[in-house]
Amino acid sequence: MEEPIIIKVDHVSMKFNLSSEKFDSFKEYVIKSIKGQVSIEEFWALKDVSFEVRKGDSVGLIGLNGSGKSTMLKTIAGVLKPTKGSVKVSGTIAPLIELGAGFDMDLTARENVFLNGALLGYTRSEMEGYYKDIVDFSELGNFMDVPVKNFSSGMVSRLAFAIATIGIPDILIVDEVLSVGDFQFQEKCEKRIRNMKDKGTTILFVSHSIDQVQKICNKVVWLEHGHMKCFGNAKEIGDEYRKS
Repeated sequence: MEEPIIIKVDHVSMKFNLSSEKFDSFKEYVIKSIKGQVSIEEFWALKDVSFEVRKGDSVGLIGLNGSGKSTMLKTIAGVLKPTKGSVKVSGTIAPLIELGAGFDMDLTARENVFLNGALLGYTRSEMEGYYKDIVDFSELGNFMDVPVKNFSSGMVSRLAFAIATIGIPDILIVDEVLSVGDFQFQEKCEKRIRNMKDKGTTILFVSHSIDQVQKICNKVVWLEHGHMKCFGNAKEIGDEYRKS
């Protein structure tokens, strides 16, 4: 019996309005827009994209920079509302889209663990139960009482990944986060993602590494200039993508 559909992307298009000129100040922009002298260019980041993801699938999004991968993930995560079409999602989402986006840089790593836990909907006592695992996984035991503003981007990524992957969400969205940090830590992150997958989590994954995508994913969405070029088997499409 086939698993139920957990994500349905139905004819999704996403338009951004870009100002085609530069302004020296906000005041100049306001004056010119009142006079109707600001020219706006339409940019379609996604154009009529449709696909379905079943529970337990691991789907990689591949394509060159600007192909619409991150926009697609943000639309599925509910961060962006599509201009046309719809996205239906069943279940809880743990989005790893902009690592450390929910951090207060003036607070310590320890304080940020509890702050981020609250943002993810966990109680303080639940986070106390997860705390040791977060510290052990991030390997930041000596730095938990240091303000996060003193962390390197790699340290921020370690902490954010460790927090975002506590528990077993229905859907994990991972955008380019495994490119930060050393090789051993990347391996550790991959292992945790595969472990979540084994426990039934559905994965949406963006990476520039086709090897990484094929290692983690069973399906692939190939985007090109906002259009979906193809959707299907990760091994076959990944091999074709390598040749393009």
